[in-house]
Amino acid sequence: MTVRQVALTIAGFDPSSGAGITADLKVFAAHELYGVSAITALTVQSTQGVRRVEAVSGLLLRETLDCLAEDVDLAGIKIGMLGSAEMVGAVAGFLREAEVPRERVVLDPVLRSSSGRELLEASGAQILREELLPLVGWVTPNIDELAVLTSSHRMNAEQVPVAAGRLAGLSPGLNVVVTGGHLDRPDDFLRTADGLEQWFAGERVETTATHGTGCAFSSALLCRLILGNGPVEAVSAAKTYVVEAMRAAYPIGKGRGPLHHLYKAGNRD
Repeated sequence: MTVRQVALTIAGFDPSSGAGITADLKVFAAHELYGVSAITALTVQSTQGVRRVEAVSGLLLRETLDCLAEDVDLAGIKIGMLGSAEMVGAVAGFLREAEVPRERVVLDPVLRSSSGRELLEASGAQILREELLPLVGWVTPNIDELAVLTSSHRMNAEQVPVAAGRLAGLSPGLNVVVTGGHLDRPDDFLRTADGLEQWFAGERVETTATHGTGCAFSSALLCRLILGNGPVEAVSAAKTYVVEAMRAAYPIGKGRGPLHHLYKAGNRD
């Protein structure tokens, strides 16, 4: 009998399946992991943007997480959109009791949608910094999220290493990956928990299939960590996964379409 490791995603539900829970599950499947999920919020959205967000209760989220943890052994956890301070607190409480190694917990700090809608208020971001960061092993902000998390007014490529070091300094043992999709050249930057710094060169893919790239990267990063990659190899593989999933995408919707996550299902190399 084939035994598959189980990955958990904690995130919002995107009915267009370009981002959030459903996209994460596709990434897990592409890496031959079994995915389970806990929804933090329901959204009304499509490839054209987010119209409405309605959070579930913190109690329901915590009950879901506890129920899953009692049933299966979780190899790793990806955390995406939380949506409120209540949700951040619920997830932090769960992680304090969960028997999942910190180095296999990846936080994608979703603060606003790609269409500009705020998805986590200032109080929630503060609790995220103070309570959640010390419980995760990885955080994957884009350049705008890095600016918010480090209280910087502006951010460019030259400022990324210093800001990433400042963010890592908030929690010893934290690995930081700054995704560069918002930069002129989409280079990613890694600052490991032991101080290693490395840029990963990117290339601009001419496509409208860019919905959920941040979700896909953080989920693919978790998959590679579960499968045994070290920090540099995991980041490199996750970046390659996103680029190839963008290239393989086909048209869906009238806006920014989704990636094609199952283009190499079963291929772990």
